Amino acid sequence: MKTVIVKELMVPIEEYATVPQEANLYEAVLALEKAQTSYDPSKHKHRAILVLDSEKNVVGKLDMLDILMSLEPKYGDLEAKGVLSQSGYSPEFIKSMLKDNVLWSEPLQFVCSRAFEVNVCDFMETLEDRVYIQENATLDEAIHQLVICRYQSLLVTRDKKVVGILRLSDAFTKICDTIKTCER
Repeated sequence: MKTVIVKELMVPIEEYATVPQEANLYEAVLALEKAQTSYDPSKHKHRAILVLDSEKNVVGKLDMLDILMSLEPKYGDLEAKGVLSQSGYSPEFIKSMLKDNVLWSEPLQFVCSRAFEVNVCDFMETLEDRVYIQENATLDEAIHQLVICRYQSLLVTRDKKVVGILRLSDAFTKICDTIKTCER
């Protein structure tokens, strides 16, 4: 694994879904769809959108969960109370949480109005130091970081600038492809 480097597996930022930080959710969804349809169909589809500042630097990321949570404003209240950071929920508790907090009670048409009202900068995930990896890092370093931090992706940097994204699915595919070459 020390012979495979991150830049060999990463998706260049030019091929990934990006939006400016002033974009709304509707624009983000369109950017994700455009990136998915123009990407090699034999590879895994993109599952996140990178948010760029005015100088095209990555300042945040949103994934499918961020988008879903942004459409139901009451998740923000639950998150503030620390309810969403707990684990080990029973199916009964999950159902009671839905009912007691009146989550997703509005008709689906309200999703359309919220998509234009919600700005990506209001719900994007801000980035921490541990989400970055150098483009010349080895695959073993990347996998270790993905596993320990439980990330779905890492932002790949060159000279402190994000140049791509290494997705867990791409690292996993590389490992699976190697396993398939094994002989007993």
